[in-house]
Amino acid sequence: MSTPTSLRARKKERTRRLIRDTAVRLFMKRGFDQVTVAEIAREAEVSEATVFNYFPTKEDLIYGEMEAFEQQLLEAVRSRPSGQSALAAYAGFIFSIRGLLTEQQGAEQIAAWARLVTASPALVGRENEIFSRHTTALAKLLAEETRARPDDLTPWVAAHALIGLHRSLLDYVRRQALAGRTNPSLARLLRKQGEQAVGQLERGFGGYAIKNTQRRPVTAPEGQAGKRRSCRGGR
Repeated sequence: MSTPTSLRARKKERTRRLIRDTAVRLFMKRGFDQVTVAEIAREAEVSEATVFNYFPTKEDLIYGEMEAFEQQLLEAVRSRPSGQSALAAYAGFIFSIRGLLTEQQGAEQIAAWARLVTASPALVGRENEIFSRHTTALAKLLAEETRARPDDLTPWVAAHALIGLHRSLLDYVRRQALAGRTNPSLARLLRKQGEQAVGQLERGFGGYAIKNTQRRPVTAPEGQAGKRRSCRGGR
């Protein structure tokens, strides 16, 4: 038998989902910045106060689930088995195909989300804030685990690399979806690119992009050089 608490919890979840689904539908139709919270409340048949009770800011209507990602990510790193690196735990978490990547029409929805986000400075700014917070939380966790000194940059470098990997893969998936790539090839391509990137992180970047100051200048083809000499001689 259901308890009053579980009934209330289910009702709250239904209300939360109704508000978010309504907001997303309006955002997709008209754009994030063109839709007000008052319109969302009216369409969902709730008060504005109710909307803000569930979603403290308008941006939370889009990024509420992304906020939960932070806790899942940290838990994946924190609870990794003995002998496993933070990189391996992180890679295992982000390579676990979930959400839209598991759906046949998921790529089209990813493309729609990408267009929605990139068209709104408010959403772009919020996404940057979330990734910055993810980086800080992960750096603190790594510093605690490794007992790093307060002035040790290593946990921060590692955190920036791992979160940077996730951001790069997210941007890659969005570009591919916008270009017309569909599932399941999009999910396979993501894993391939991700594994290559993780391999690069494992090896380190010591030999990457070493500037060659001794490179010989590019010379013009013989015909063009001869033409220039002819022009100079005709002056």
